[in-house]
Amino acid sequence: MATAKTTAKTKPISINDQLIAITQQGAKLRGSLDANRAPEAIEGLKSLENSLERISEILIPFEQRYSHLQALAGIGQVVNSTLEVDEVLQIVMDTIVRLTEAERGFLMLRDERGEMVIRIARNWEQESINQSESSISRSIVQRVIEGGEAILTTNAREDPRFGGQESIIAFNLRSILCVPLMVKNDIIGVIYTDNRIRSGIFSESERDLLIAFANQAAVSIENARLFSSLKRTLEEVTELKNLMDDVFASIVSGVITADVQDQITLCNRAAASILGQASAEIVGRKLEEIIPTFANDIQPHMDSVRESDQPIVGLEFSQSLPQRGNVDWRLNLSPLKDAGQKTQGVAIVLDDLTERKKLEAQRKLFERMVSPAVIEQLDPNSLQLGGKRTDITVLFADVRGFTSFSETVAPERLVSILNRYLAAMAEAVLAQEGTIDKFMGDAIMAWFNAPVPQKDHTLRAVKAALAIRDSVEALYKELPTDSHLAFGAGIHYGDAVLGLIGTDRRLEYTAISDSVNTAKRLQENSAKNQIIISREAFERVSSEIEARPIVPLAVKGKTVPLDVFEVLGLK
Repeated sequence: MATAKTTAKTKPISINDQLIAITQQGAKLRGSLDANRAPEAIEGLKSLENSLERISEILIPFEQRYSHLQALAGIGQVVNSTLEVDEVLQIVMDTIVRLTEAERGFLMLRDERGEMVIRIARNWEQESINQSESSISRSIVQRVIEGGEAILTTNAREDPRFGGQESIIAFNLRSILCVPLMVKNDIIGVIYTDNRIRSGIFSESERDLLIAFANQAAVSIENARLFSSLKRTLEEVTELKNLMDDVFASIVSGVITADVQDQITLCNRAAASILGQASAEIVGRKLEEIIPTFANDIQPHMDSVRESDQPIVGLEFSQSLPQRGNVDWRLNLSPLKDAGQKTQGVAIVLDDLTERKKLEAQRKLFERMVSPAVIEQLDPNSLQLGGKRTDITVLFADVRGFTSFSETVAPERLVSILNRYLAAMAEAVLAQEGTIDKFMGDAIMAWFNAPVPQKDHTLRAVKAALAIRDSVEALYKELPTDSHLAFGAGIHYGDAVLGLIGTDRRLEYTAISDSVNTAKRLQENSAKNQIIISREAFERVSSEIEARPIVPLAVKGKTVPLDVFEVLGLK
């Protein structure tokens, strides 16, 4: 809209305007001359003024026609540039109002009921007209619709054709120009412009311009309507295709079709298995006869599909079947259409989620504790309070320098940096299918060989520690220098009691033993970016890793110093 306003304000000065300006300057010059001293000059200026006025009168229609042709060409470009006509028609109406000097402009189109309704209403200030200001002469509009020809009146109140019309008198309508929008021989709308203040502002030139524009606009509107209709048809075809693809591509899903009386017309083998009955016992009967509670649950949704003619996806229900007990189902409901696109019933795609729900319960229980590979092997229904003694390899790792670092940064940034380091540690553990017991501030505790046995669990722990070292080095490339923190790790092999510790209201799956404490002491005594492994753990992997002995460690809680090794890498 801003472009149209700018164009109107910066309109170039026409040749006619320039001639008028020269004429005015000549008259001013003539008035300044002494009639006694320069009579010939005065007469010459008079003659020149008369000539310029005649030329000006001749140029007016030519300039106006040229302006109209330019505007029509520009309008044609805009109209044909897109199939989204609303914005284009707004620009065009602003142009028409400006060129014809109309006070208001309206574009009306037939709606779905065949009635003419206003689609675009603009005023001379290039603003949309609200409904209270949209009073027009319906009688003139109706005459254009019935006759199929443009109507021009320079003063509607004095025009014998319309002077007695109530709308013209009530709304004080004066200059009116209305032309039909026609596609072939059909009138699809009208363009109506008027001026309630001035009479005689419209001429045949403006009428011809508006007729020419209406011809272009009518074609554009019809093209847009055809495009919209094609788009809707394509969407419907795509929807049906997707439905059929879904049904046949996932044939393991249950498929049931019911007619408008809810009588089952089709039931595939998967649906019969899910419902716990033979197909022959299902087809021909109503849903309420098969599983009454199931029918009661989905009946409102089936009614909605029929009424809205739209699918419903992702419904979930729990049912109790005599043969299976509690089951969980997911349903997709879609309108069942014939070749003529008439809805003949409802198609139901039924999936049994019972086992999936059980797996989700397992995953929720251990998703923060163990790797996905471990989760898949656990049954939450078999877990009980208490523990079981087993051999494990324990890994402790912490972030070094975090305490002093926390004193210099904002809490939000502190948490963000800490999470980056802890996430790197956790990913390293999970990649080796280890179990993360807990995060303790800036440290992580994990173990291997439980609850799923792992023959190489000590080597997995070493690989996880080395991966932590690599991940920390990778973080240095991503984080600023002031966020480069070190790590320390300790690994020990021994037995421990693993299981659910706590109460029925609050459980924790953890490991308890002196082996856990030993691994923690090793980590506490490791140097910057150092991985320390106990002799017990080293002896299990000595042939597979590069390590060197270091000075035995005297740690809290141990009467004898611990023989330890520094892990350098894998062989």
